Amino acid sequence: MTAVEKYAAPTSLTEAVKLLAENNATLLAGGTDLMLQTQSGLKAFTPLLLNLRRISELQGISMSNGNIRVGALTTVTDILQDSILLESAHVLPETADCFACDQVRNSATIGGNICNASPAGDLIVPLLLLDADVELACWADGKVATRSIPLGEFFVGPGKTQIQANEILTATTFTLPERNYVAQFEKFGARPALDISVVSVGIAGVREKGSLRGARVAFGAVAPTPLRGRETETVIEGQACTTEMIEEAGRQAAAEISPISDVRASAWYRKELVRVLTGRVLRDVLQAED
Repeated sequence: MTAVEKYAAPTSLTEAVKLLAENNATLLAGGTDLMLQTQSGLKAFTPLLLNLRRISELQGISMSNGNIRVGALTTVTDILQDSILLESAHVLPETADCFACDQVRNSATIGGNICNASPAGDLIVPLLLLDADVELACWADGKVATRSIPLGEFFVGPGKTQIQANEILTATTFTLPERNYVAQFEKFGARPALDISVVSVGIAGVREKGSLRGARVAFGAVAPTPLRGRETETVIEGQACTTEMIEEAGRQAAAEISPISDVRASAWYRKELVRVLTGRVLRDVLQAED
């Protein structure tokens, strides 16, 4: 394991991106993934350990001009308890409720879950349903420069994203969902609240007369990255809740994923799980009480 030679705990984003521009740094947020990865040898520390936890600009959840912003340092516990999300984007707190255990939720951050870029990252699936963007910041031309990327374009492979070595993920943002927006996330595992997902499925949209407008489908742990089920969305969009439609949506979902076989499940089993869970979640969101 590479030894950490320097440690910094900046209190502002400006200070943090300046340090990152001048050093090859390992970023520390919650540390729940980082500590496991470095101790197992999957990842090595760089000479500078840059602790982001004291930067208030990266914390908290806010709503402004019809947009919701979730700071990168917002913990899973914060998401679980936040009144804005519970009122307007309940699928995020509901997902947080089946994320690991209390000890991990108290430390794990949404920014860390995104940047870890695991195909099974739980919080990524509901964010895809919400058409979220990620905000990135770096030091350029003597000032903090920012850019925004749609979350669906952020991941390029297992553990790999579009973030550059000099950038920090500062927040994820999404538009306030419309009235009658419905969404549900479901994961399957031996112990769903503790284990890594074998598969996960999320479905969302605006419910109108028993059908979904603006249907969104997302999957986790079934491809190299979390992904939208765009072909499944076309099956669902504007269609009445019939047994035939639900079965077709499940078949289409299984057809458009590319899972692997590993110690947790075979590829065949993952496809079957996605087929069944897609039907179950779709039925739930279409028939949920207002």
